[in-house]
Amino acid sequence: MILRHLDEITLDRPFRSRGFRATISRVRTRSLPPQAYFLVSAVFHYLGPAFAVLLFARVDVLGVAWLRIASAALVFAAWRRPWRVLSKLDADGRRLLVRWGVVLAVMNVCFYAAIDRLPLGTVAAIEFLPVIALAAIGARTPRNAAALLAAVAGVYLLTEVVLVADPLGIAFAFVNAALFALYIVLAHRVAGHERLSGIDGLGASMLIAAVAVTPLGGWAVVPALGDPVAILAGLGVGVCSSVIPYVSDQLAMRRLARSTYALMVSLLPATATVIGIVVLGQVPTAKEALGVALVVAAVAVHRERGRGRDVSEATSEAPRRPRSRWPRRRRPGGRGRRARAAAPTPR
Repeated sequence: MILRHLDEITLDRPFRSRGFRATISRVRTRSLPPQAYFLVSAVFHYLGPAFAVLLFARVDVLGVAWLRIASAALVFAAWRRPWRVLSKLDADGRRLLVRWGVVLAVMNVCFYAAIDRLPLGTVAAIEFLPVIALAAIGARTPRNAAALLAAVAGVYLLTEVVLVADPLGIAFAFVNAALFALYIVLAHRVAGHERLSGIDGLGASMLIAAVAVTPLGGWAVVPALGDPVAILAGLGVGVCSSVIPYVSDQLAMRRLARSTYALMVSLLPATATVIGIVVLGQVPTAKEALGVALVVAAVAVHRERGRGRDVSEATSEAPRRPRSRWPRRRRPGGRGRRARAAAPTPR
């Protein structure tokens, strides 16, 4: 093992081995529990809309969706150079990234179109409906079923659902909800893909999403190209809504089952309530406090099967005996104990 890497280590650039860097990266990412990465995603999930509020007064809704995806694609292009991943993937891997990129583009367009016509609480409640189905598929024990029911009750108390007679807005909200569930499925597949890292796959999909969203919302951002405030706010929306949360999702999904992640999505409205308390000084009502308690209890009660190992490891890795670099030595004149026993004795 040492002889194999001696030619890769020099005095001016020590430890250039990809295996060494990958090992250090895995140690760093596994030092934190996957729930911590999801909490980071949940917090930044609501910092992005804070920048979007500034943008809505300057840019059309579809233009905001384009700025969010395009700015995130630029960040990933400078950070990960994801086109190298696309060139090395097979046809199945490329089709997976293309599907994920198209889902990201259309999902963001439908989300902004929905919140432009409906209250945010109504859109959030509709968005949670298909996620319940994903969590229910994995709730195969009474304990996890009880956790799912507690999460549903908590989200119902936290989201103020207001029925508005806007069929187009409701249609956008339901399409966004279906695409959000599909996002979870595809993102989980990318996180467990054996030929690419989740973050590199995310960067490649974001480039594809930028291409897909341009015909839908690129025209709406043209009037704001001369506004530096709008451009900076769009960059903030992209980083806070599509870079940090999605990267944290990949780090969490690599170590969480799909049903567990779907259940943890119920933490999003609870996180929004906590941010309102800490940042804005908004004291929640008794109903909202009960909703937060139910969601937190649901996540605490839920237990994942096969916990203690990474999901990707549990599904793709099997214990293998390390193959020796040196050939086995055979005894001279012998083919093994069984062969000598079966050989006829000389007379």
